[in-house]
Amino acid sequence: MTASGKQQRQSRLLEILKSSGYERIEDLSQKLSVSEQTIRRDINLLDVEGRLRRTHGGAAYVGALNSEDYLLRRQESADVKQRIGYKVASLVEDGASVFIDAGTTCEAVASALNQRRDLKIVTYSLAAAMLLKDRRDFTVAIPGGFVRHVDASVFGEPTSDFISRFRFDISIISVSGIEPDGEMSDDDHWEVSNVESAMKRSRKTLLAVDSSKYQKGGMVTLGNITSMDVMVSDALPEEPLRQLVLDNLEFHQA
Repeated sequence: MTASGKQQRQSRLLEILKSSGYERIEDLSQKLSVSEQTIRRDINLLDVEGRLRRTHGGAAYVGALNSEDYLLRRQESADVKQRIGYKVASLVEDGASVFIDAGTTCEAVASALNQRRDLKIVTYSLAAAMLLKDRRDFTVAIPGGFVRHVDASVFGEPTSDFISRFRFDISIISVSGIEPDGEMSDDDHWEVSNVESAMKRSRKTLLAVDSSKYQKGGMVTLGNITSMDVMVSDALPEEPLRQLVLDNLEFHQA
């Protein structure tokens, strides 16, 4: 195969991983119509380049964020995210079953949830789980898989299936951006898939987001903000998104 053909195959391999989050070698072999040995060589090369994560028997998408971006996001508006976290925690009832999304805002929520009692929590964020690990009255469940070094999310083939086994009183999510027409989006198809699984199993969905996400878009659409039940932010957005929020959501300012 020519160099250009090899590059096209590897680009297609990365597109498949970006869509699914994780693939087995035999499945990639079938989807790309090449031998498993060829797929292994591609995976090894792309792993060295940092474009995917080689796993036992497969490969995983490493995500759109790099470590520097994530650390910067953690530092930005830390006080605002802390306020959002405490406001969200005040809306969660003791004894509730809760899904927590990944990301810096949801980590602030996880930390603030320590003021509640007897929670049953499911999250694919190892960082969030660690903030809750010392509570003996909490039950914290995480999926099996591989830890993404950027944000300590646990990813792998069974993550969405794992989440869909539970029922939640409330799902707490965040997004990368909300456009003026209310379309929400994130930078990672795999994260969106996890959130969609949780929303389907939840009585109520709460969007926790700081105002820097307004008027922004991401790579993968999650849906419209009108599908949320509650929103917590440090400020209302400008029109026309402002009216969309007020007409369709229970809004709480942190």
